[in-house]
Amino acid sequence: MTSQRTLNRLFTLHSWAGIVTGLLLFIVCFSGAVVVFKNEIDLWANPSLAKLPRSEKPASLDAVLTQLQTRYPSATVETIALPDAVNPSYFAFVRERGAPANARTKVALRSDTGTVVGPVDSQLGQYLRMLHVFLFFGPRWIVGFLGAAMLVLIATGIVIHRKILAELFTQRWGRSFRVVMSDLHKSAGIWGLGFHILIATTGAWMGLAPLFEQGYKFITTPAAMAPSQPVRKAEGSEPAPMQSLDAMYATAQQAVPGLEARYVSLRRWGTGTAEAGFTGNLSGHLASTARVDIHAVTGVPKKVHDPRTAGFWSLVNSLMEPLHFGDFGGLALKWLYFFLGMTPAFLSISGTLIWLDARQQRRREADAAHPASAGNAIAAG
Repeated sequence: MTSQRTLNRLFTLHSWAGIVTGLLLFIVCFSGAVVVFKNEIDLWANPSLAKLPRSEKPASLDAVLTQLQTRYPSATVETIALPDAVNPSYFAFVRERGAPANARTKVALRSDTGTVVGPVDSQLGQYLRMLHVFLFFGPRWIVGFLGAAMLVLIATGIVIHRKILAELFTQRWGRSFRVVMSDLHKSAGIWGLGFHILIATTGAWMGLAPLFEQGYKFITTPAAMAPSQPVRKAEGSEPAPMQSLDAMYATAQQAVPGLEARYVSLRRWGTGTAEAGFTGNLSGHLASTARVDIHAVTGVPKKVHDPRTAGFWSLVNSLMEPLHFGDFGGLALKWLYFFLGMTPAFLSISGTLIWLDARQQRRREADAAHPASAGNAIAAG
């Protein structure tokens, strides 16, 4: 049985954790609820893209790359996104010569012929994702920390509100503002409890796991290790013939059976050290981090990552993003994630309003008690 003193401390921790992180939690949770429709939002913001034909047999990757190089001869093609269940088109990210490091142009291409349609006018869905994952310009561990804070709020809330079954259906509409908001706060938190634990855990994992991994490598790497020899600037920079992208994709699918590439990344393309990376999902599996890097000159795989065979923690890591964003169950699951994802945003607002109302109530009580104490002091004198 939890003592009253412990409950008071947990209530204080719950209140201040919510107040300190409330605004950022609202931004992250609200943007996260909306960003499940990232692809649909991008199509809505670019109506012309939704009208493009969907091809049963999309154009080859080689045809897409040729069209891009013809249309943008002085630009570097960095990434090609393949058509999926929502987007009927190819997309590519190209960087013009002399452009800043973070300045890339998103280009749409027809899926049936690979013909370049032109630059995408709006990337609203991607901006929302950047807001949710990085708060635009922050490191991802900040959002991971917010996920950990959300877990603290959940744990303390469960201990504080022990009569969970009774509070599921408790809503006293005729009472004061604080009582009404408190009932809404508790019932919303309880009804969405399982979803909130899932979102907080996966968000904390994706944000903080890389940080801990880097720290572990830093601690366990011997300081006396000799630094690697710097690569000469001219090494591998001479033009070289590239293997077919489609042939390399077939090689990647042989290396990782069931690979359904979503993105093809091109690095140092056209040189002797060029690489093509195929990243995507696995057919019939929830994992989303399968990747094969292939030497573009020889067509030989350099690095293969199959989460099904890479160990337990690698498999766990590959499940985090699908579980967090709900992009594996179609439109119905996205709507479920949207409505349940709005509840943490409501909890952050309602919790702040409850705290502010309680603070004002205490101030009014103190002001009311002050004249009485002053009058007693005068009478005693």
